[in-house]
Amino acid sequence: MVRRPARDTPGTPVPRFALFILCFVLIAFMVQVSVNLFSVAKAGRTTPLVGMLCFAVIDVIQLSHSLPQMAAFRRRYGKWTLSVQALLTYLPILLFGEVWGAAGGFLSGSALLLLPAAWGWTAFTLVTLSIPAIAVAHHSNLQNTVYIAISTMLSGLVVYGLSRLAGLVVELHRAREKLARMAVAQERLRFARDLHDLLGYSLSAITLKSEVAIRLVPKHRGRAVDELTSILEISRQALSDVRAVASSYRDMSLSGEVAAAEAMLRTADIDVEVRLSDPPLSLDGQIDTVLATVLREAVTNMLRHSKVQHCLIATVREGSLVRLTIVNDGVTDEPETAAAATRKFGERSGSGLANLDSRVAAIGGRLTAGVRPDGRFQLVAEAPLEPAVPLRAAS
Repeated sequence: MVRRPARDTPGTPVPRFALFILCFVLIAFMVQVSVNLFSVAKAGRTTPLVGMLCFAVIDVIQLSHSLPQMAAFRRRYGKWTLSVQALLTYLPILLFGEVWGAAGGFLSGSALLLLPAAWGWTAFTLVTLSIPAIAVAHHSNLQNTVYIAISTMLSGLVVYGLSRLAGLVVELHRAREKLARMAVAQERLRFARDLHDLLGYSLSAITLKSEVAIRLVPKHRGRAVDELTSILEISRQALSDVRAVASSYRDMSLSGEVAAAEAMLRTADIDVEVRLSDPPLSLDGQIDTVLATVLREAVTNMLRHSKVQHCLIATVREGSLVRLTIVNDGVTDEPETAAAATRKFGERSGSGLANLDSRVAAIGGRLTAGVRPDGRFQLVAEAPLEPAVPLRAAS
């Protein structure tokens, strides 16, 4: 049974250096055999041309057995080419005697390449033993017989090793290409998540403040100007966020995000209760960024998908963990639709809670969200004080 090698990827180039070494070794063996054949011809025993032609065919067959891009050919015709190589290895011995024994190394190497492991090593051993046995039959002395045996074994291992090396180099190139594609995909995912997390909040704030400004223009022009000024600042921050996302990961502060969220929610006439840990938390930069992102996304979804009147934002430290809790009402008026409200909160944008969950998990934390029995929605993010995995690597 012929071994079925791993399917090659179309268009994968064979590294030139590995191919050069393989071809150089095959040509070197052919030159060596040709020199031996000419020495026999000088003794008047036979002509070297037939032997050179036979060995050239063996070289071509060996290339089909060794080159990585010939895998499809080997799967279809491997058993036939191996049989032809075996005939060309043993039949010319009738003409050239032990001089032709160098061809045995190619056959033993091909057996290792094409046959399953057990059968391959069995065939390798039989070929390695048969060539010196033939030399003994031709009255070769002990020294020459040992040389032929070692030469057959070494040449077979060299052919097998170089062929496998060429295949491994091709696999390495494929792996590098795959890693490059994965890196591009991860960067695209990071860019999309950051745009969603950062711009979603900013655009929601702009929309909210614009509505407030429109209502204030007729009677409270001063406050309307303040709101428009705030909108301008948020727009500038959104532009800065886009530039930061395009270049690298943007660091954020939980304390700063709490203050911004409180101000925006109060602008929307939402009663906000803030309970911060005492003493104030001193968080690792990555933990700070992730929790700030959770708060920003929670406030964004809160304004988009619910009619909030009361909101609670709390942080607390428990041992080696820090917990951020956001609770709001206005999610649903009917308890039996609470589950649907939970799904709406997390899936309306297609990436909200899923993004947050992956970010928190990347630093060794946990995210839970759902509607409580009292009808209020609760989002809890727990994270270690020190991240388990660097955030940029996980993103």
